[in-house]
Amino acid sequence: MTELKVECNNSCGGPQLTPEEERVLIRDIAITSENNSQEGDSFYLITQRWWQHWIDYVNQEQTNVTNDGSSMLENCDSSSRRPASIDNSDLIHDTNSEESNVGIEIHDTLSEGRDYVLLPQEVWNQLYSWYGGGPALARKVISSGLSQTEYAVEVYPLRLRLFVMPKGDRCIVRISKKETIGELHKRACELFDLNLEQVCIWDYYGQRKHALMNDMDRTLDDANLQMDQDILVEVHNNANGTALSRFIRSAQGNGSTVKEASSFLLEPSKSSLSIAGGLSASKGASRGGGTELSQSLNLTSQGRELDNTYGISTVTTRGSSGGLIGLQNLGNTCFMNSAIQCLVHTSEFAKYFQEDYHQEINWQNPLGMVVSLIIDKQYKLYLFSSTNGFETLEILSEKVIGSLVPLELAGLQGELALAFGELLRRLWAPGRTAIAPRQFKMKLARFAPQFSGYNQHDSQELLAFLLDGLHEDLNRVKHKPYKKSKDADGRPDEEVADEYWANHIARNDSIIVDVCQGQYKSTLVCPECHKISVTFDPFMYLSLPLQSTTTRSMTVTIFTCDGSTLPFACTVTVPKQGRCRDLINALSSACSLKNNEDLKLAEVRNHLFERFLEDPLISLSAIRDDDHLVAYKIPKSLKKTLLMRLIHRCQEQEMGATQAAQNWKPFGTPLVSLISCDEVITRGDIQTVVHTMLSPLLRSESLRQADTPEPCLSLTASEKCCESSSGEACINKDSNAVKLFKLPLQLVEESNACIDISVGEDKAIKLSSTSTSILVYVDWSQELLEKYDTRYLENLPEVFKYGPVNKKSRTEPLSLYTCLEAFLREEPLVPEDMWYCPKCKERRQASKKLDLWRLPEVLVIHLKRFSYSRSMKHKLETFVNFPIHDFDLTKYIANKNNTQRQIYELYALTNHYGGMGSGHYTAHIKLLDENRWYNFDDTHISPINEEDVKSAAAYVLFYRRVKTSDAISNGGKSGSGHNNGSSMK
Repeated sequence: MTELKVECNNSCGGPQLTPEEERVLIRDIAITSENNSQEGDSFYLITQRWWQHWIDYVNQEQTNVTNDGSSMLENCDSSSRRPASIDNSDLIHDTNSEESNVGIEIHDTLSEGRDYVLLPQEVWNQLYSWYGGGPALARKVISSGLSQTEYAVEVYPLRLRLFVMPKGDRCIVRISKKETIGELHKRACELFDLNLEQVCIWDYYGQRKHALMNDMDRTLDDANLQMDQDILVEVHNNANGTALSRFIRSAQGNGSTVKEASSFLLEPSKSSLSIAGGLSASKGASRGGGTELSQSLNLTSQGRELDNTYGISTVTTRGSSGGLIGLQNLGNTCFMNSAIQCLVHTSEFAKYFQEDYHQEINWQNPLGMVVSLIIDKQYKLYLFSSTNGFETLEILSEKVIGSLVPLELAGLQGELALAFGELLRRLWAPGRTAIAPRQFKMKLARFAPQFSGYNQHDSQELLAFLLDGLHEDLNRVKHKPYKKSKDADGRPDEEVADEYWANHIARNDSIIVDVCQGQYKSTLVCPECHKISVTFDPFMYLSLPLQSTTTRSMTVTIFTCDGSTLPFACTVTVPKQGRCRDLINALSSACSLKNNEDLKLAEVRNHLFERFLEDPLISLSAIRDDDHLVAYKIPKSLKKTLLMRLIHRCQEQEMGATQAAQNWKPFGTPLVSLISCDEVITRGDIQTVVHTMLSPLLRSESLRQADTPEPCLSLTASEKCCESSSGEACINKDSNAVKLFKLPLQLVEESNACIDISVGEDKAIKLSSTSTSILVYVDWSQELLEKYDTRYLENLPEVFKYGPVNKKSRTEPLSLYTCLEAFLREEPLVPEDMWYCPKCKERRQASKKLDLWRLPEVLVIHLKRFSYSRSMKHKLETFVNFPIHDFDLTKYIANKNNTQRQIYELYALTNHYGGMGSGHYTAHIKLLDENRWYNFDDTHISPINEEDVKSAAAYVLFYRRVKTSDAISNGGKSGSGHNNGSSMK
C-alpha cells in the first residue's frame, strides 16, 4: 500500500534527504556514470510513471519539509508527495513465462521515454537504497553500428526457440546478440544436459535448415539471428558425433571454402534430411576436396541466382501478363508483402529498378537513413533523421540546435536499395512462381531490428522506413551542403516556398524525391505576441485522421459524498485535444450538477489515488484510454474544510496470515468527502461521515440490526456530510438516531502512524494548523463485506474501452475529402509539442495550420486507423469513401499561382483485416497494361472487380497524377524525372 510504504522507506535509509539533496546527488552520479560508460556495463529499466513522479518531487519548491513527513501528508496526492516504492509492474507481462531460464519478461512493445527510462547501475542502486521496490530489470551495454564504436543498451536480448532432435524437447532462451555461437552451444548443452561433442546447432529460420552454426567465435549478431527465431539442436550418438567433429575440423581446414560448402550442404529440401544422410554427404564432400566439393560450390553459386538457398515455393499464381508473382508469407510477413507489392507496381519504380540504377547508389553514404542520437549540452537526447531532420521532434530554438553535437552514424551504404532492386526484378520476371523474400527480410531486419522476428507489424511503418531508406541509398547528392532557410519576414509565399524547396533538393535528390515527395505550408501563430512563423516542409506521405478521432469519448465514474445515490458510470464526448475543463463541463451537464456542487476529478490506479486533476488546463491527451477516472460530487465550501480520503483495504488470503497491518491490501475505489474544520473533529464525526459515504451500498437487511450488542453509534437518516442553506459543508448532529455498527477505521497521523478510531467516539482528532487533508483506511472483514454491496466499488471502468464497432460507423461513409480537411484544419499544438516563439523567447502552445503547396507524382495517403493506449494498439473500422478516379485536389493547393488542375487516380492500396496482432494485410493493385484490378494476398493473386476495391479495410492509398493537358507536374513542367523536382512551383 502506497501510504504505508512511505513510512518504511523513510526509516530504512537513515535520515531522509530533502528533494533538492536527492536531485543533486542523482545528477552527479548520473553524469559520472554516463561519462564512464563502456561495453558490458549494466543499465536498469524503471517505469516512466514512477520516474516522472520522482522528477516532479525533486524539482518542487522546498518549503517546510520536515523529517516527520508532515508536509508530505498535507499534499499527499500532488507532485510534492515523496514517491512510494519503485513499481516496475507496468513493464512486466502479467503472467511470466513458464520457462525458468527466461526469467522476468517485459512487454514486447515498450518504448523508451514513453514507458520506461534507462538508468546507470549506480543511479539505480542509489534510488533503490532510498525507495526499495522493483523488480530490478538489468540490461547490458553492447557495441553497435557498422564500426562497432557506438554503445547501446540491449533492452531486448534475442529470444530464441530451441528445438532438440530427435528427442523433441523444446525451450526458449534469452541471450545477447553479442554472445558467440560457442556460448549458445554451451547454453543449449546446459539446458538439455548434453555434451558438446554430441551437439550441432543449425539456423532453423522458418522451421527449415539454413546454416550450420559451427564458427564458435562468431557472434549471434554476425550470424544474423533474429528475434523469436527457431534454432535446431541436433543430438548425435557417439559414432555420428565423432564423424560430425571430423567433418567440421576438415571443413574448417579448407579455409574460405567452408562457408560455401555448408551453404550447399544445408540446402533445404521438401522432406527432412536424415542425420545419417547429412553426415554421409559431409564426409564425401570433405574427403574429396576437389570434384564433389567444387560441384557443390558451383551449385551454390547457381542457386543464389534462383534463391534456392532460401527456398522457392512450388505454389503458382494465376495471370496472363507480367507483374503477377506472389510473395510467400515467411511468418506474419503479410504486412511487408502488401507494402512491397504496392511499391513494385509503382510504374516509375518498376522502370527505374529494371534499368541500371547502380550508378546512383550512394556507396559511401555515411548517413544512410539510420536515425542518429543527438545530445545537447544539458545531456538531453534527441532523435535526428537524415531525411526529415527534426521534423518529428519538438521545434527547437536556434540556440539549442547550435549546441547539438552529432554522434557517429551508421549508414546503409546501398545495401537496402540493392536488395529491393533485386526483389523487384524477380517480381517482374517471366513466370508465375511465388518468391520467398527471405533475403530481403534479412537485410531489412539488419538495419531495422523492429521488423525482425515473426511478429505482426504496421505496413505503413514499414513503407515509411523503405521510402526513407531507399532515398538515402539512392541520393544523388554525395556531399550534402549546409543550407539554412531564412524566415519569411513578409516575403511572398511563392518566393519563400521555392527557396525552401531548392534548399531541400540541394541535399536530397533521388528517385524517391522525384516521385513521392511534395511540400506543404506550415503556419504557426503565437497566442501571446501573435508572431506568425511560416515554413515550407517536404512530405513523403499524408497521414489523415479519421473523423472519429477529432473527438474523444471518455468514461468517468461519478460518486457522491452525501450518500444520495449509488455510483454510476458517465460517458461524455470531448475534444480530443481539449483540456480538463472541457471534461468537467461535459460531466457537469451529464450528471445534472447543482449550482452549489463541485466536481473533484481524480485518477485512480491500483485502488489508490494516482493524482487529482485540479488544474483545468491539463491536456486531455495526458489521460490514457486505459486509465481509470473518478469524479466526486462535493458541496461548494465557504467554510474552512478538510479533504478526507478514504482508502478501502481487504485482508490478503495467505497461508498463516495474521491480523497485522501489512497483510491488508487496498481494493475497490477510494472515496473523498469534505469535513468542516470550524469545530473540533472527533473520531465519532469520522465514523459518521464514512457511514454516510457508504450508506448507498448498505444492504437492506443490515439496517435491521439496530439492536446488535456490538459497539454502535447514533446516526440519523439525515446525518451526513451535507449542504446547509448557504451551501456550506457541515456535519448534522440531530436526534431520532438509528443505531449502526462501528466501522473498523484507521486514521493515518502526520507521523504516518495508524490510529484505531473505532473506539473513543468523543476523542478529538489532532490536526496541525496547516493540514488540508486526512487519510483514513476502512478495513473490510468478511463479516463487513456481507453487510455492504461492494460491487459498485470494484471493476472501475477504463476511460475508453475498445469493443466491437457499432453498426453506425460501419454504414455511414466518411469521405476522403473530409479526412483531408480535418488534417488541414487549424488547431492548437499539444502541450508536449509546444513551439519556441522567437519573439517571446518562451515555449508557447501556438495554433498550427497546414496547407498543401506542391504535390508529388505519386501521392501516398495513410488512413490513421490505429490509436495507441500505453503498450497496445486499437483499430478504427470506419469506412472511408475514397475516389478511385478523379480525386481532385485543386482547391486544396495554397499556391494560387498554380491554376492547373490537380487530378489523381488510384492504382494501389493496402488493406488491413481484423484486429492488431491477429490481423492480415493484402493489397489491391491495378495493372495498367491490362486496365484490371487484382487482389494480392501473399502467394495468391486473383482478379477483382473495381467496385470491390473499396472497403472498410483500406489502410494506405496510392494515387498517381493524371497526365492531362491541364494537369502539370508539381506545379511546373509536365512529365517526371529528377530534374523536374527542382522546377516545381
